[in-house]
Amino acid sequence: MKIVVIGAGYVGLVSSVCFADFGHDVICVDINKEKIKQLRNGIIPIYEPGLDKILKKNIEAGRLSFSLDLERALKDTFVVFIAVNTPERRGSGEADLAYVMEAAKNIANFAENNTLVITKSTVPLGTNRRVHSVIKKENPNLIFDIASNPEFLREGSAIEDFQKPDRVIVGINNPSSKKVIQEIYKPLALKDYPIFFTSLESAETIKYSSNAFLATKISFINEIAELCERAGADIQDVAKGMGFDDRIGSKFLQAGPGYGGSCFPKDTSALIETARSYQVELNIIKSVIKVNEHVKLRMVEKVKNVLGRNINGSIISVLGVTFKPNTDDMREAPSLVIIPELVKLGAKIRVTDPQGIKEGSALLPKVKWYGDPYKSAVNSNMILILTEWNEFRDLDLMKLSNVMANPTMVDLRNIYKKDQVIASGFRSYESVGS
Repeated sequence: MKIVVIGAGYVGLVSSVCFADFGHDVICVDINKEKIKQLRNGIIPIYEPGLDKILKKNIEAGRLSFSLDLERALKDTFVVFIAVNTPERRGSGEADLAYVMEAAKNIANFAENNTLVITKSTVPLGTNRRVHSVIKKENPNLIFDIASNPEFLREGSAIEDFQKPDRVIVGINNPSSKKVIQEIYKPLALKDYPIFFTSLESAETIKYSSNAFLATKISFINEIAELCERAGADIQDVAKGMGFDDRIGSKFLQAGPGYGGSCFPKDTSALIETARSYQVELNIIKSVIKVNEHVKLRMVEKVKNVLGRNINGSIISVLGVTFKPNTDDMREAPSLVIIPELVKLGAKIRVTDPQGIKEGSALLPKVKWYGDPYKSAVNSNMILILTEWNEFRDLDLMKLSNVMANPTMVDLRNIYKKDQVIASGFRSYESVGS
């Protein structure tokens, strides 16, 4: 099947590559000339493990190409995915749908009759109906249908999530579209991965509700972590004990410096604003956001409590600044709140991150970047772990402590044990929730 994907960002690119790997002929269209040039040469502008190999394989097989020309791409094509960015509208909390609506207008002008328009971008409740209206208004004579197919890709494991999904959610407007979707996802259906068909509105709500619920679990466990610290309990044992209950599950119960990234912050805000338009107040989600902001600042207090009056002028070696490991994404990362606050207090920040410098150099202008955590630690006063990259899970702690001026560690991802750290020459160790 021939497929056009509009948008070569994270979702559009991963989707294009994986659809091609399913055996479809895919053209990925974007207006960014430099990005398209890079992709045609096999250069990926984002960091996602394994994506480069699959991209190269499918370009060489002739199943994947990149274009700036949507009109030409849509010729003799009857399936088009909208996979453009939907950022938070500045100051409002609402999702900015400008790119989605622009894509809809372009589809109206260039699509052929009997085209199925599928929205893969994360969009609020009611957006697909708006897309349908925009296309119909722009080209009243076009015969087309619309569907919603939200993505559930985790940065750092997007290929596996696409090829081995928990579920594929599809909202349809017309039962006849079901057969087209089934053909697109046939490789998954043959392996019995669930493909769930529902209404457009339900599909939109499933996406936002899923992200909001996961964010809720994170904020919940972070609140309990604060209680554990004051009461003498251990959050890791608490989370493990809770996770044995199948009704709760163990995922997203890891205490830390709060959630970030491209999805949870903007999607929780967008869900609140969408609900308000229906005169519904989502008080739980409001609390989730409030707790998440509090957690970041609470982490700053942990550092202050360890260094005390000596924080002004202290050298802090920060390990990890991306919002999670296996990505170069800095969007809404806890580090973007924690590090500037420490700089305000007079701390001198050194940063080591396997991928963070690409975006972080502009976002964190007052830090020094290092490629080696041991060099970063020389004469430092603290190791501060912000992102749980595998590279930081098995460090030579004795080597670290020996080069530090004041061997202390604040582990905001709980990747080490206190006894292990102290036995390696550190004078103090602080984690989250114990």
